[in-house]
Amino acid sequence: GRADGARAHSARRPHSRPSGRDKWETATRLKAALGGENGAAAAGELRALLERVLAPAAGSGGGEAAGEALEWCRCLLSGGEPWDGFVQAVRAYDPATLCGLVWTANFVAYRCRTCGISPCMSLCAECFHQGEHAGHDYNMFRSQAGGACDCGDSNVMREAGFCKRHRIKSNSNVPCVPKDLLMMSELVLPQFIFSLIQHLREGYNEPALDLPSEKDLHKILQVLEPHVSFLEDLTKMGGAMRSVLTQVLTSQQFYKDLSSGVGENACAKKSHEKYLIALKGSGLAFPEDKLACGMEEQGAGTSTLAVQGLAGATATSGQGDSSDEEDQDGSQGVGKRKRVKLSSTTKDQSIMDVLKHKCFLEELLFWTIKYEFPQKMVTFLLNMLPDQDYKVAFTKTFVQHYAFIMKTLKKSHESDTMSNRIVHISVQLFSNEELARQVTEECQLLDIMVTVLLYMMESCLIKSELQDEENSLHVVVNCGEALLKNNTYWPLVSDFINILSHQSVAKKFLEDHGLLVTWMNFVSFFQGMNLNKRELNEHVEFESQTYYAAFAAELEACAQPMWGLLSHCKVRETQEYTRNVVRYCLEALQDWFDAINFVDEPAPNQVTFHLPLHRYFAMFLSKAVKCQELDLDTILPDQEMLMKLMIHPLQIQASLSEIHSNMWVRNGLQIKGQAMTYVQSHFCNSMIDPDIYLLQVCASRLDPDYFISSVFERFKVVDLLTMASQHQNTVLDSEHERSMLEGALTFLVLLLSLRLHLGMTDDEILRAEMVAQLCMNDRTHSSLLDLISLEKNPNPKSGIIPGSLSFESVLSAVADFKAPVFEPGGSMQQGMYTPKAEVWDKEFDPVMVILRTVYRRDVQSAMDRYTAFLKQSGKFPGNPWPPYKKRTPLHPSYKGLVKLLHCKTLHIVLFTLLYKILMDHQNLSEHVLCMVLYLIELGLENSPERESDEEESTGGQERCHDSWFPGSNLVSNMRHFINYVRVRVPETAPEVKKEPPASTSSDGLASSQNSGTAQVFSLVAERRKKFQEIINRNTSEANQVVRPKASMKWSAPGATPQLTTAILEVKESMLSLLIKLHHKLSGKQNSYYPPWLDDVDVLIHPEIPRYSHGDGMTAVERILLKAAVQSRLNKRIIEEICRKVTPPVPPKKISSAEKKTLDKEERRQKARERQQKLLAEFASRQKSFMETAMDVESPDADTAMEIATSEQHVSEAIYDCVICGQSGPSTEDRPTGLVVLLQASSVLGQCRNSTEPKKLPTTEEEQIYPWDTCAALHDVRLTTLQRYFKDSSCLQAVSIGWEGGVYVQTCGHTLHIDCHKSYMESLRNDQVLQGFSVDKGEFTCPLCRQFANSVLPCYPGNNVERSLWQSHSNKCMRDLVQEVEDLQEQLGTFPSETNLSKEMESVMKDIKSTTQKKYTDYSKSPGSPDNDFLFMYSVARTNLELELVHRGGNLCSGGASTAGKRSCLNQLFHVLAMHMRLYSIDSAYNPWRKLTQTMQDKNSEQLPEVPVLYRDVSSLLLIQILTMPQPLHKEHFTCIVKVLFTLLYTQALAALSVKCSAEDRMAWKESGALKKNTCNGEKSWEVLLGHVVSELSKGKIYEERETEELTVVLANLLKIYITNYFLPLITSLLQHHLFGGDLPSCQEDEEFTVLASCLGLLPSFQSSDEFTSASCLDWPVPAFDMISQWCSELASFADRHPDQVKALLIQEPKWDLPRLLQLPENYNTIFQYYHRKTCTVCTKVPKDPAVCLVCGTFVCLKGLCCKQQSYCECVLHSQNCGAGTGIFLLINASVIIIIRGHRFCLWGSVYLDAHGEEDRDLRRGKPLYICKERYKVLEQQWVSHTFDHINKRWGPHYNGL
Repeated sequence: GRADGARAHSARRPHSRPSGRDKWETATRLKAALGGENGAAAAGELRALLERVLAPAAGSGGGEAAGEALEWCRCLLSGGEPWDGFVQAVRAYDPATLCGLVWTANFVAYRCRTCGISPCMSLCAECFHQGEHAGHDYNMFRSQAGGACDCGDSNVMREAGFCKRHRIKSNSNVPCVPKDLLMMSELVLPQFIFSLIQHLREGYNEPALDLPSEKDLHKILQVLEPHVSFLEDLTKMGGAMRSVLTQVLTSQQFYKDLSSGVGENACAKKSHEKYLIALKGSGLAFPEDKLACGMEEQGAGTSTLAVQGLAGATATSGQGDSSDEEDQDGSQGVGKRKRVKLSSTTKDQSIMDVLKHKCFLEELLFWTIKYEFPQKMVTFLLNMLPDQDYKVAFTKTFVQHYAFIMKTLKKSHESDTMSNRIVHISVQLFSNEELARQVTEECQLLDIMVTVLLYMMESCLIKSELQDEENSLHVVVNCGEALLKNNTYWPLVSDFINILSHQSVAKKFLEDHGLLVTWMNFVSFFQGMNLNKRELNEHVEFESQTYYAAFAAELEACAQPMWGLLSHCKVRETQEYTRNVVRYCLEALQDWFDAINFVDEPAPNQVTFHLPLHRYFAMFLSKAVKCQELDLDTILPDQEMLMKLMIHPLQIQASLSEIHSNMWVRNGLQIKGQAMTYVQSHFCNSMIDPDIYLLQVCASRLDPDYFISSVFERFKVVDLLTMASQHQNTVLDSEHERSMLEGALTFLVLLLSLRLHLGMTDDEILRAEMVAQLCMNDRTHSSLLDLISLEKNPNPKSGIIPGSLSFESVLSAVADFKAPVFEPGGSMQQGMYTPKAEVWDKEFDPVMVILRTVYRRDVQSAMDRYTAFLKQSGKFPGNPWPPYKKRTPLHPSYKGLVKLLHCKTLHIVLFTLLYKILMDHQNLSEHVLCMVLYLIELGLENSPERESDEEESTGGQERCHDSWFPGSNLVSNMRHFINYVRVRVPETAPEVKKEPPASTSSDGLASSQNSGTAQVFSLVAERRKKFQEIINRNTSEANQVVRPKASMKWSAPGATPQLTTAILEVKESMLSLLIKLHHKLSGKQNSYYPPWLDDVDVLIHPEIPRYSHGDGMTAVERILLKAAVQSRLNKRIIEEICRKVTPPVPPKKISSAEKKTLDKEERRQKARERQQKLLAEFASRQKSFMETAMDVESPDADTAMEIATSEQHVSEAIYDCVICGQSGPSTEDRPTGLVVLLQASSVLGQCRNSTEPKKLPTTEEEQIYPWDTCAALHDVRLTTLQRYFKDSSCLQAVSIGWEGGVYVQTCGHTLHIDCHKSYMESLRNDQVLQGFSVDKGEFTCPLCRQFANSVLPCYPGNNVERSLWQSHSNKCMRDLVQEVEDLQEQLGTFPSETNLSKEMESVMKDIKSTTQKKYTDYSKSPGSPDNDFLFMYSVARTNLELELVHRGGNLCSGGASTAGKRSCLNQLFHVLAMHMRLYSIDSAYNPWRKLTQTMQDKNSEQLPEVPVLYRDVSSLLLIQILTMPQPLHKEHFTCIVKVLFTLLYTQALAALSVKCSAEDRMAWKESGALKKNTCNGEKSWEVLLGHVVSELSKGKIYEERETEELTVVLANLLKIYITNYFLPLITSLLQHHLFGGDLPSCQEDEEFTVLASCLGLLPSFQSSDEFTSASCLDWPVPAFDMISQWCSELASFADRHPDQVKALLIQEPKWDLPRLLQLPENYNTIFQYYHRKTCTVCTKVPKDPAVCLVCGTFVCLKGLCCKQQSYCECVLHSQNCGAGTGIFLLINASVIIIIRGHRFCLWGSVYLDAHGEEDRDLRRGKPLYICKERYKVLEQQWVSHTFDHINKRWGPHYNGL
């Protein structure tokens, strides 16, 4: 019966929802029933219940319904138990061996290369820190695509790196799961997952032909969010629950039962139909026929959708070409798009078009793809991976859907996001070798991948225009397509690269011939893409930027897989693989040549940089010889093929030279970009290196004469190589000839001297690369790693840095580390590596540098550095030539390369060029000569074998141009004399006039040779002949392509009519030419003298260091020496030539063109001289200040420019105006002013009472409390005073400005104020973007460019009272006191309205407005004059205090001397005094009276005045001085100081007396009373102390609270008290500024004595041991009366407020200097704590967290969340914490930014890695350590307020930081 009840219950309408308790009860009951005998019925009931609860509600009832459904699921799963308990119970059965934590983009993870097996290995932060990775090669990185933690997975990482949690081996102690725990799960979950799939089916509408409606998709996903999250929570319950889920997801039975749509449930049926439509709409067939009828019915509905099928998806089936509409748009103007059909094998068909789903997992993945990989779904699918069965099933499913993934990806509008999600999944699956192997074997993974890639690229092929445009059959990818431009293919390519990194998979690939054919087919799509055609007429109107897509595609889709395959071909056993690859590569190349109709000449004026087939061929050849010991000739093709193979790579080399000669300028900048990318560090290994290697292979196997002539023809300089002085070049403008000739020779040098693939070991290569990079520039460690890309890292996107052990050892062998320094001027240096001296000496290799430079200027930079080294080490003073470096020996397979150096064609070219250089023909340069000599030297170094001296000429047909040279050996050809040469010259040439002399006039030396005239043969004709021979030999059939002789124009010089033949008398050999060149270079006759005549040893040991560095002459000497060493005949001939007197070098004719350049030079020279004059004038002006201008940075520069330049006798100060340049005094009418910067500062407020520095908090426990700072204490004191005393007197008893005080600093330059105004006007009209705001009055000093914002007027008249040290005045103390009082009584009348007074007013306004209002208003009645009064003298106080801080807190050490030089206090005091004297102080309240007279107490007001003993002495001092008329007299100053000293002394006594114990006090009282009447009583401290005690004990001051025991001798304590107090310091500083004079210097301990005497407090020096501070006292009225009066004020206050008395007495003020927070050693400490920390204001984790280095506050940079009144949080904080100056450390970037007012700048980083480098934005993620020096500099700049001057790059922040 109970079951029936339940049924009735479940039949209730859904409106009356069961309450929570009902659910739990139902669940408990059902669970019990299921276990009972009536199980089946209960199961049925459960199913019905679930169907009802989970049915996708008609209107998809939104969140509420979903919540309800999930609530049911929770109840049912736990069987009515509380959910949390259930979760705990399941977790107990978790055999946690894998971490498997899944993260999404931007998560911070770690990668340890020491522990990783797969390069993609990554760890979450927790596992990383729990593991032991100290000293490993690890880095932190921000995940781009998301990932998962591999801890515990021994397939991916070594077990040593596992963290503590995942080290335990599983299965041992995890108990078996009880059956009933998960019983409900097994019943509920299938339906839950099915309901999820139903939701997905329901929600998907096949998009119409326009854009897919992404809104709908997002809506469905939002509805499903809670469902997927629920599943995700289940996966997190651990292994037990995962295995249930796996079983549900992979069981085919469940799927069949629920999903086939056969049931009576209409809803299910409908959803099944939607599923079929979706399948079909995706261009996928559903294999079973019996469903065909179901599809017919919907045929009408889907007809439109079928068209929409993906491009290429159905290309093979009969539906014709179903390309997308959008494909067509992209292709306008790209020529007809020609699709190439793949051979339609059934295999392809099935891979591309068939999908059959057999279980939930498969359909779930299908929808995941369909919805473009929603993040939640991806995370759920990945969270399941720790379950091994699931992992295998999922991987197979993924592979099965691979083609579908590709199609969806191509259609997607968010392909970037989607790519990341795909890789997020695939990297987890394919990094695991075991898994990859299994899937390869069972699911044809490789076939699928290659086919899918092929299909993908098929959709964007166009006809190739290379070579034969009309008839070309070749197709290439179109780089303008989105597929390539947006890199859409990278997820698939990166998967492919990933699986090829596994040996077992790569082997399968290399063994499978079918796959190799398909792959070569794929690669050939890229062969010849992005063709450039040279624009000859006008500049191209639209510069296409497709080239980057092309380079990226070749690198990622062709080169990276190639490197992956090559990494498995390292041993002999793998020879077979290489043969396979080479074979199919050659077949593909042959097809390519046929397809583009290639015969023997490349089409002119076009170049493609993309020849991946050539590069595959080259790299596999190189590996074969280097690692597999294969015989090269067994895998090389025939000669004809080699001739074809060399054409295109050679064309690229020639084009590079053309591009650098500016022959392609009309193609725009992008062509330069291509030339640079081709040699750039990330591409060179896969581009230029294989090309040059391939050319080296061809050169070593082809006829050398053919090769050399091909080179010169390709470089278009054949016509230049004539002995005649004039020639015509039909293919090249003469302005390009020189650089093209240099290019050709440089290329030959590279070709013949590079050994990268010809026998160097890996370490030698690494060393050579490193030396080349370091020679160009000093490099940081990371840029070196970046520039030297050795074995290619497998996956470019996975963030792997190839760091090898040998890298570090080679680096330390070739380079020295330069530690990071902080340069003055604010530029921060990184730690750099610089080449060691012996590297410059022995290893600098210009050839390697030329190969590796992207910018030509880098070659120059390397040469400059080399020159500097030679000068410095004294090896060579002049301008050296590139040194010749010995090469590693050639591998035997490539010996044929040397033949190039010993072929007649090259020798003729060398001879001709030497001759032309000697005769000064045009278009030759030193560079050409350098390369010619280099080639000769290479030839001598690599001579085939020592030739016999009497060599017989080789016979017969070899002597094709025997009139030039007899043989092909350079050594013997060098001495061969050539008498006459027949040349073709224009009729106008000078040579034509000469009659050919009789051929008998042959030289004595050359009589043995025949003296026929040498014919200048046409290089080109020679080459043609060779090529024809080879073709005829190879192809006897009739397939000779007859080509129209259009190419005749190449050898056209013979055709132009005005050429005639002339015979030229030469009579030189190479040796004689070299010797004459030596004379020419040295400018002296007979400069060459054979060295062996003096020292025979030279011939035996020719390697002499003196020849290794030097210029052209050294090179010639070295060559001649080598020639002599190699043959006795040469030696003899050299001696003979030297004996003859050499004929003079022909005079240089000046052509008109050269004349023009000479004139230009002269004109330039004159202009330069004029400029020098002007500059010299300006320089003399600047010189005076240049030294001072640099002061900020170098405190030791002692050239202080005293503001007062006046001599002793000059009465007035003279100022120079830096704008108009006139000098003169400052007058009332035309005042002069100092350039000053006013800034609010809270640095003083940061002084702390302890020497213990504060640390930046890095844990929750640590906190920074602001209330022990100086500012806080002063605030408290002021508020306390204001509570008990009269406001106006309170405001004179203290100073403000500890926070937000105004600091004034100057650069020391002066200007007329009217000049300044016009200067500001011009700045205002200047439209140039300035780093400062003119409207706010900011400007830069016109002379030193220092930042400033105001002008401080100089007071006219005598600047400094020079009667300084005149004898102390004789007036007695009393008179002086009276005089001071009278002077103060005079009211400061406001001076008449002069310009000066106006300026003083305006500057005072500036000063006030510099700081915020809250820092100026302290009085209770706002706007009271007392406020201004307080503010003004506090400005003086602030500046004095800061100067003390800059001097290091005391005056004795001299401190930073610059502070004094730059100070403008004198002028500042005049301005302040003028304003202060406007306020009369009522004589009754004048503190001076209270200090100097005994008065009656007439207190009637409600609030008393502040007792004198509570007043701040320094403030009183400033008030006294500033209320006196200026300038002040020295005697009055001294008087004021003396009076105030008595007050200070008494305050100290009072404070001490409070500290003693009662007995002590009694003792003092008595002993004092005894001595009271002695003669010197008023100057004895014991007496005075006794008196103070007795006076104070009248009040309630000494009551209550026990005192600490004072064991210190009181006398000492007193001295400490007083010396610590600032008065002497401040006053002496004041005296220094007001009256000039020097500060005495002395040791710390006698500072007080010295200062006291300097101030005139001490009558004369006494020896310091008997000195006591009391002896300085000088009482104006009897001391005891005075003290009694002062004490009585206190006593009366104590009666009213006994608790406050002591608090207000002066405390021991031991302020430490201001400091920034102390930072931890390791940056990770900060990063880990702050980067996930939530903000206290908005409680979110900020996107850009930052922390203030002054007070440790955590803020959101740029965060809108914490914005207040349009101010973002950092700006706001900078105002509150530093009065406008903020120093913030950006957590995610490790850099510090400075905010100063409305501007900000990036300061740099104080954290550097082990190599002394910053890591901005933590891109490299290496461990960073604090750099104490940098931090000190930062702190120094903060304390000295010099951020504005030192940091250069400021910008406005618009309150947005």
